[in-house]
Amino acid sequence: MHPAAPRTSRRAVAAVTVALLATAAACAPQPEEPAAGTSSGSAKTSCAKGELATKTAGKLTIATDQPAYEPWFKDDDPANGKGFESAVAYAVARELGYGKGAVVWQSVPFNKAFAPGEKTFDFDINQVSISAERRKAVDFSSGYYDVRQAVIALKGSKAAKAKGIADLKDVKLGAQVGTTSLNYINDVVKPKQAPAVYGKNDQAKSALKNGQVDAIVTDLPTAFYITAAEVTDATIVGQFENQGGTPEQFGLVLDKGSPLTSCVSKAVDALRQDGTLARIEQQWLSHAVDAPVLK
Repeated sequence: MHPAAPRTSRRAVAAVTVALLATAAACAPQPEEPAAGTSSGSAKTSCAKGELATKTAGKLTIATDQPAYEPWFKDDDPANGKGFESAVAYAVARELGYGKGAVVWQSVPFNKAFAPGEKTFDFDINQVSISAERRKAVDFSSGYYDVRQAVIALKGSKAAKAKGIADLKDVKLGAQVGTTSLNYINDVVKPKQAPAVYGKNDQAKSALKNGQVDAIVTDLPTAFYITAAEVTDATIVGQFENQGGTPEQFGLVLDKGSPLTSCVSKAVDALRQDGTLARIEQQWLSHAVDAPVLK
């Protein structure tokens, strides 16, 4: 057993220890005081109307693809407030405290909207389905539209006579790249021929018209518009059931970790709860009635 240290030595050690602790405390980084008018949390997470941490102060930058297709937009002009997604975008903007004059539109290709990397917009609205895979690269708001995928074929064709998924395995199918439509072809139909993949829906529609594919897959509202106004000799063969029992939903796309995500989701939730989304859907997508379900 070691002999006890002299009392004077113990006092000296204690004094040095206290001095060192005091010095460390003085040098340690101190927590910043919250700015006046904000809570102890980050000011960026505030959902104060019209005061969000947007890309441009006082403005809300919203992106979509070009051309902007009907019935989601009208006359290829997202800024006119016409068409389902244009109307939804402005409704969300109002809920966030931004009037029509404070909204800036930006053109961003469909695939680039949810690709990895920093975004130049506050949110993108472009029929982008929420998925776990896409969530790895971007944030999504709450869903603003529940959607199903549908098959379009020329009237009188073999594909047009399909009654179920098995009848589509032998036909040549096509869809836009990066879409849920293409996923349904690969994962649900599992055709014997590899599907044709197109950069834009316009190319898929042209391929259908020209007989390069037997059928194409799009979301149901787009299918109704295509058959009613663009390829009038085509018909909707049917729609797919949702996979896994969970409805497929379109969501607004934001930067991964965006400070706006919770605010935008709250805005979408409020619009769903007060019936605004249902009214906009009735106005612009009322033609998208039930189509036969392919099983």
